[in-house]
Parts: sequence; structure tokens; C-alpha cells
Amino acid sequence: MIDTNDKTQVVVIGGGPAGATVSTLLAQQGVQVELFEREKFPRFHIGESLIPETYWVLKRLNMLDKLKDSPFIKKYSVQFVSDSGKQSAPFYFHDNKDHDCSQTWQVRRSEFDEMMLRNAEEHGVKTHEGVRVLDVLFEGDKAVGVQILDEAGNKREVRADVVVDASGQSSLLLNKLKLRVPDPTLNKGSIWTYYQGAQRAAGRDEGATTVLQVENKKGWFWYIPLHDDIVSIGVVGDFDYLFKGRGTHEEVFREELERCPGAKQRVENATQISKVFATKDFTYKAKQAAGDGWVLIGDALGFLDPLYSSGVLLALKSGELAADAIAEGLKKGDTSRAQLAGWEAEYLVGMERMRKLVCAYYDGFNFGKFVRRFPDHRGDITDLLIGDLFKESLDKVFESIETMKVESEAMAE
Repeated sequence: MIDTNDKTQVVVIGGGPAGATVSTLLAQQGVQVELFEREKFPRFHIGESLIPETYWVLKRLNMLDKLKDSPFIKKYSVQFVSDSGKQSAPFYFHDNKDHDCSQTWQVRRSEFDEMMLRNAEEHGVKTHEGVRVLDVLFEGDKAVGVQILDEAGNKREVRADVVVDASGQSSLLLNKLKLRVPDPTLNKGSIWTYYQGAQRAAGRDEGATTVLQVENKKGWFWYIPLHDDIVSIGVVGDFDYLFKGRGTHEEVFREELERCPGAKQRVENATQISKVFATKDFTYKAKQAAGDGWVLIGDALGFLDPLYSSGVLLALKSGELAADAIAEGLKKGDTSRAQLAGWEAEYLVGMERMRKLVCAYYDGFNFGKFVRRFPDHRGDITDLLIGDLFKESLDKVFESIETMKVESEAMAE
């Protein structure tokens, strides 16, 4: 049987970065938390590149020293390569913000996620791996707990004041309450694999994320250096373009690699060390982030195209904001939607800013040309790339992007 109480203050569904974050921060504030994760860690997961603004949540989690002592490759910049092969100047995070936060990491998620979960345990979170949450229990409109299935096949109910769904894209509550709102613009897919012995730069450029546009502009490759001389490389494109009427995932990956000489050249003398993976990257968000007694965070709340590696940041940030709202609500005896969703509006505005930058790239936005045309915005663009999304001044960037688009269309006529 599971060693769990029939009643706890907060149940968290999912042990990824979002679930580990909300759990740890609640435990730090004296809240009793039980976390249920259906898999046994370590487990494979994509999304290896962190961005600098994760620093502030990682600091609250007491994770920074662990990351500094880890083998993860340090990341100082991001660089973009056009379909013609022209490289932008690297966007060095330190140039915009001279602080320790401007250095982050490229992580192997199986290792990073397990570090985060063990850190939660160290802070007093009761974690249960290999346990499925079958359903979220409601009394009227209020969530009151979960039904679980342990490894021995025993079903059990665990009551809670608040249920946090951090179970990712297959979110229980997202589906149960029919909250998913697809983004019609960003229906993408990705195909990726891993190489050993691939090309990598030296010095502070060793850990740079490189985004390389495919020749026909129908997709782009990520190139992410990991430790143990391994590189993660994958192509992202419209779902129908990548997956409909074409060959195997391996064949499509090879075809797209041929269309991206910069990516092909980086791996031509390397050894592929894994199978080819594929997934859909359909952007969506939930109609609401919380209700009476329940909260959505991480991918359960919304998923954004992986172009700018914002996934872990959004998981950590939503987990942090939710934790503070829940802790405050428990102290006041208020677990209503109004209390638990107090952070939602600001968070979604920040997420929308990143979405706009994603859409601009797919619409032909060129970083090098933009910075040359609007040099005063270089710092703002870097702020967006590092994930410093929650300030109104950034909205002027999108006005300038639109101005440049109009100018470009006028010249083409």
C-alpha cells in the first residue's frame, strides 16, 4: 500500500519541473504537500535548454549550488542562422544584464528533473513515484482531492484543500473540464535525435543554443550542446509538412538535414547515438488557470512552441506564482478561484509576449536586420530571449517589428 495520509493540504499531480517547483515552495512555507508521479525517475524528457530568467526561481528553490556542481554545460548566449547561412551576432546575455543570472545551463532533462524532484523531497515534500492519479474528485464545483492507483493495483482517495495539476500536456483537469484552447497559428511538430562528437565551439560559446533556418523556410533546427560530448539536434516545422505524405521520421529528419547545410555540417563527422524521436508541438492554453480548489501549472496550463526554449521557465514561473497564491489562500482559509488565480492575468501577458516573438520568427522576422534597423531595441530583444517577459516596456518591440514588416512589404511591391 502507499504510505500516504487520507488527507493533506495540497496534492500535486506530476513530478516534472512545474510540480517540483510548486511543491518545494509550498513546503518551504510550512504547507503539507503530497506529490504523485506516474513514472519512476529518472525518465527521458525533451526540452534541454534553460533560459536565464529561470535563475530567480531556482534560487528560491535552493537549486543554484546543485546546478553549479553539476556536469551541465554552461550557456551564455543564443545565435540565429538564416536560411542563406548568414549568422546573427550572438546574443550574449551578460551584455544586457551583468549578473550571475545571465549564465544558465543546457541540461539533460532526465538528470535535471530528478535533481528537482529530490530537492523537493529534501524540503519535506512527500513524493510517490509509479503512482497514477486516475481522477480529480469534486464536490460541486470545488476540487476536494484525487483518486490514485498504486503499483500494487490498489485504488485510494486522498483528500486535499487544493489540487495542483502539473501533469503536462496530458493534463487530467485540462481534459476533464474541457479547458484546452488550441492556437490555430502554431500547429508544429518536431523530429530530433542525439549525436556524440559533433561540432561545438570553444570558450563561452561552447554552450550556445543555435537556431538554424531550413533553406525553404519551412522549418528550423535546434542545436543544443550537452555534457558527455553529446548534442541534441532537431527540426521543427508545420505538423502537416513534417508528418503527412512523407516517409519515416528518420527519413524526414535526413531530408530536412540536407536542406540545412549549417546543421548538416555540424554533425557530419559525428556518431548518431539514439533513435529518432518525434512529437507534436501544438501550442495551446487553458481557458482558466484555476478554479475553486484547483490550479493548473506548466504544460497543463499551456504549451508554447519550443523556438525560444521557454518551456522550463514557464513551468518554474507558473509553479512559483501558484505556490505563493496557494500558501496565502491556505493562511486565509480561501481556496476560491479568485484567490488561486490571482497571478493568471500577468503570467498570460508574459506568455503572450513570447508567443508574439515566436510568431514573428515564423512570419520572416530577422534578428540581425531588426537590430540594425532599431539598435535601441537590442536590449529589449535580449530581455525577451532570456525570458524577462513581465514588463510593459517590451510591448514597444512589437510595434517596431510591425513597422519593419510594413516597410518590407512596401519595398517588395
